[in-house]
Amino acid sequence: MKEDKQHIIFFDGICNLCNNSVQSVIKKDKKNIFKFAALQSDFTKLFFTEKNFQPKVDSIIYWNGDKFYSQSTAVLKIASKLKFPTSLLNILWIIPKFARDAGYKFIAGNRYKWFGKQESCMIPTPELKEKFL
Repeated sequence: MKEDKQHIIFFDGICNLCNNSVQSVIKKDKKNIFKFAALQSDFTKLFFTEKNFQPKVDSIIYWNGDKFYSQSTAVLKIASKLKFPTSLLNILWIIPKFARDAGYKFIAGNRYKWFGKQESCMIPTPELKEKFL
């Protein structure tokens, strides 16, 4: 499995908010930087095991090819790779991590109630299949 400098976004595959966010990143990823994997996938389990990584939180996880990031830091690291206007989220770096993560946790804790969830992980269209691991 080749992951050198691969930028992988690990997301909750049954969460509607998460799936919509992935679709948004795909549309804005003009440089084709990101690959995606559902947290529930066999690929993710194997990748995390190979990297000796155990997520401490139920969160988006971003692998930049060298390091894992989660919660608000993952969101901001991903946004920083995208063009304007998404890159404007970089202003949120001025907010202390504990406060950013509190906001992230509040939204994440209510994501199923507010946005719903699917019975199973999304299946990418044939055009997008190469972006998913």
